[in-house]
Amino acid sequence: MPIATVNPANGETLKTFDPLGAEEIERRLATAEAAFRTYRTTDFAERARLLNRAADLLEQDQQDIARTMTTEMGKPIAAARAEAAKCVKAMRWYARNAEELLADEHPSPADVKDAGASRATVHYRPLGVILAVMPWNFPLWQVVRFMAPALMAGNVGLLKHASNVPQTALYLEDLIRRAGYPEGCFQTLLVGAGAVEGILRDPRVAAATLTGSEPAGRSVAAIAGDEVKKTVLELGGSDPFVVMPSADIDQAARTAVTARVQNNGQSCIAAKRFIVHTDVYDAFTERFTARMQELTVGDPMHDATDVGPLATEQGRADVEALVDDALSHGARVLCGAQRPEGLEQGWYYAPTVLAGITDSMRIHREEAFGPVATLYRVTDVDEAVALANDSPFGLSSNVWTRDEAEVRRFVRDLEAGGVFFNGMTASHPALPFGGVKRSGYGRELSGHGIREFCNTTTVWHGPEKAG
Repeated sequence: MPIATVNPANGETLKTFDPLGAEEIERRLATAEAAFRTYRTTDFAERARLLNRAADLLEQDQQDIARTMTTEMGKPIAAARAEAAKCVKAMRWYARNAEELLADEHPSPADVKDAGASRATVHYRPLGVILAVMPWNFPLWQVVRFMAPALMAGNVGLLKHASNVPQTALYLEDLIRRAGYPEGCFQTLLVGAGAVEGILRDPRVAAATLTGSEPAGRSVAAIAGDEVKKTVLELGGSDPFVVMPSADIDQAARTAVTARVQNNGQSCIAAKRFIVHTDVYDAFTERFTARMQELTVGDPMHDATDVGPLATEQGRADVEALVDDALSHGARVLCGAQRPEGLEQGWYYAPTVLAGITDSMRIHREEAFGPVATLYRVTDVDEAVALANDSPFGLSSNVWTRDEAEVRRFVRDLEAGGVFFNGMTASHPALPFGGVKRSGYGRELSGHGIREFCNTTTVWHGPEKAG
């Protein structure tokens, strides 16, 4: 894929970029290594001052960077502004909390004595240069939720962003520079996917984090494993949205629409499989389908738009292939399943609801990265749990129930990194985020996330000298 800004609303190529050559990559690696040697010694107060300054600048830039994101990958402009605001919030949260999250830990006096020590502490020290390989769907947020904790921990970052959001990637480097960070603390590398292996194998790179597809995660994990370097992976998701009889059906249906079409349906944590108890299936389906049909599809620069184009032409083709396969195996279309009329220039796809899904269909196993919902009918909580877990992914999950026994059952048995009751999955800086199974491993955000790229160091002092 060329490194270029291509407007998905009309297919127009607006700007192209040459990838960095080997000499420039080497210069940036050397700069990052040099920056880490000094930046790692800064105190939390200085790191917080710099990150708060970056947050202030991002807040001032909110309108402009929102337009850049929408131009590059098609998210509705209102959602782009909200993404920028969320990044500001996360940066300030880490600036405020990092020192406490990384405070030295002190084992109990009894355990210190039993370890044969006079004193013992656990310290969290930065690892070094961290490579971040990031996707286009949340081009600002995905990076900031790595960047903010990494910088507050004393690490430095190298960003290999998706090739279709180069201007957003360059903005992030410039934001850190304008905030006053030392040179090399955070750099954007405009390179193709083929350059990742060489960068990751470089001994100056300590670890990597990747958010993206399962194949990309497998590749980065294999390379890092060969080099014995740590990785954090956040990969695909096919999150269940379970509706039980005690749920508020009208609220569930309204939330289900947002949960499915957020970011034009291109979100790993979007609800994708709607698993509904037979007692409320008809009522939920009627309300959910009607609201999906009412969504406004169109120019993402308009505030009234609910669903914009998919980010790439190939992305739309992939969604169409999944839908066509489902239909060929007997799925029923309740709405959508076509390109909207009057929007032929861009990569639009109508909000779609499919019923009659079986395990013979690709969409039952594969992630639909677009505004396509699949409906399932179940008869009891056992069937709901089994169907929710019948997926290679395990990122998050949504459950609508007021029955406390059902709540306990879903918490115990759902195979996912999160269980959200009577609401939709969302990320927040105070809550750990990540998945299980083929959705990846490790956690972002919260104290768990900031400690992922720290060296947890045990410090042991021998017995005090007698007398």
